[in-house]
Amino acid sequence: MTSRLDGLTQAAAQGVMAAAQALDAGRVDEASRHLAGVAATFPEHPEVLRMLAGLQGMRGQHQDAVRSMRRALAQRPADPVYHNTLGTLLGQSGAYDEAIQSLRRTCELQPDMAIAWYNLGVMLTRSVRNEEAVTALRRAVELAPDHMLARALLADMLRMRGRVGEAAVEYRRSLAEQPWAGMAWWGLADIRIARFSTDDIARLQAALQHPAASDDDLIAMGFALAKAFEDNGNYADSLAALAQANAIARRRQQWNRNGFSAGISAVHAAFDPAPVGAPAGLGSEVIFIVGLPRSGSTLVEQILASHSSVEGAGELPDLPQVLAEESRRRGQPFPQWVASMSSADWQRLGQRYLERTAHWRRERPLFTDKLPNNWVYAGAIHAMLPSARIIGCRRDPLETCFSCYRQRLDNNEYTRDFEDLASFWRDYDRSIRLWQAHYPERVLEHDYEAMLAAPEARIRKLLEFCGLPFEEACLNFHENQREVRSPSATQVRQPLRADTARAQRYGALLDPLRSALGMPPWQD
Repeated sequence: MTSRLDGLTQAAAQGVMAAAQALDAGRVDEASRHLAGVAATFPEHPEVLRMLAGLQGMRGQHQDAVRSMRRALAQRPADPVYHNTLGTLLGQSGAYDEAIQSLRRTCELQPDMAIAWYNLGVMLTRSVRNEEAVTALRRAVELAPDHMLARALLADMLRMRGRVGEAAVEYRRSLAEQPWAGMAWWGLADIRIARFSTDDIARLQAALQHPAASDDDLIAMGFALAKAFEDNGNYADSLAALAQANAIARRRQQWNRNGFSAGISAVHAAFDPAPVGAPAGLGSEVIFIVGLPRSGSTLVEQILASHSSVEGAGELPDLPQVLAEESRRRGQPFPQWVASMSSADWQRLGQRYLERTAHWRRERPLFTDKLPNNWVYAGAIHAMLPSARIIGCRRDPLETCFSCYRQRLDNNEYTRDFEDLASFWRDYDRSIRLWQAHYPERVLEHDYEAMLAAPEARIRKLLEFCGLPFEEACLNFHENQREVRSPSATQVRQPLRADTARAQRYGALLDPLRSALGMPPWQD
């Protein structure tokens, strides 16, 4: 195979290599500077296009990134590196099925490429194909024992299955070999059942200064350090660590809160009046659980999945995938094509969703789909699956937004800034109120604090809404040992606790967030 730099001048080749190094380290602005002149001179060179695609992906320009990468791949169709890059970019765009296909092609072309097996494991994990993911990740670790991201993700799988002690051992093994492995530090912090020691904090602070630490490492370690400071009552230091970690993430891409709010308004308008949807009865098998992250959605799923009739499927990508398929078929983005849909079209989409999720009904008749942002598609859910139930999770807005801000969340860029968080919360709030008013029999607002105050009454209300008889196991949800892939995986294996609120510990330090939410300042 010819060199990927063939056809470039020496200076251009050096620019591409420098851009590649900057992208690997997560330094977007630096990569852009190296690439600017080269791209102007060699706009169709495949390696220049590949670097451009990587840059666009880091900036959140996912569709542009995929288009650029497809242009590059057309010139080098047998290059495994190009298939790997395309698979990664497809995954960033949410096209997990296509990403998995592209990454499997990479592994066929070059079976010893550890990063491809790791990327495949990531996409399989996001698709909730956990057994296949473990196989891919084990292959990555076999090929590259020092691949800390693969080892950290394997440890995440152990934690997901409730084997937190084994997971902690794996995280610490990774750190013994690579002290700046950010995901291992964050994995330890996210276990939540043990505090970092003074020695741990000193090692973590030293690791933050390590020259080999990438931006991804720095972000993950920043969140871990914030958790350590909070555990020790150093709230100002904790907020400073969070601000630094989120600032690094925002250098890559910023959330367009005004654009997002306008998009939500467009969705509301597209379903007013409601279209003639699929026939009644379709979708009675599924319970959608939606809301902001950290609003109690995992707890709701754990309660329902403790019922003998309900399978807890987790955060499924299938609904957005079905709608994306329709957007590609029609050549228009959602919701522009809503007005042209017939009842038969909505039925087709509903049946497509049920076909994709049939796996989750093999043992129990009902299943939960807990992808948080599915609230955006509530109108489409009702049109294509009119008998589906939607549970909108609600928690105190200050607690919810602050919890999102202090949690390392992939692909949730609105969590990096208080104003963005407040805007996102308001968009969710107005949406769930709208859909509940339109479809009161199919949309339930579930209040987290109300359940803490009266657990049995609220659990009975959840079950009644879902058409389920009461079962004692739902009260003892913490005894359920099913796999839970969520930041709350450890918490939902414990009885309900009334001490999960954190904002009051920070007092006036959180007044900027209170202001963004339109709340009065802290009063001691």
